[in-house]
Amino acid sequence: MSDCPRDAAIRVLMMPRDTNYHGTIFGGVILSHIDQAGAVAAIRAGCSQVTTVAMDKVEFHQPVKVGELVSFYTEVVKVGNTSITIKVSVEATQRDNGENVAVTSAMVTFVNIDNEGKKIPVPRN
Repeated sequence: MSDCPRDAAIRVLMMPRDTNYHGTIFGGVILSHIDQAGAVAAIRAGCSQVTTVAMDKVEFHQPVKVGELVSFYTEVVKVGNTSITIKVSVEATQRDNGENVAVTSAMVTFVNIDNEGKKIPVPRN
């Protein structure tokens, strides 16, 4: 992983309640956090509130274990009229050696909405 300090959209300490019967973290727990991290990035990019419309194929490269700190890094990759696509990269800091390992990544598309749930334009900076 890069030596450059990066600011994660969110960081989560994985707890025993998040494990499957193999003793590793449920993939669905990671997917939920990917969705949240993407929404944080969309709001930071100027959206008022968003709803998820798509998440591309997610492939897990490493298991995540209880006690590992998982960081969700985001990058805006596309801004449309009412939608925004965010790349979310997931890394886990291993408990035993402190090494950061790539877990997965996903492209998540959100639609910017108003209080009634109607699509509204994404603000341009």
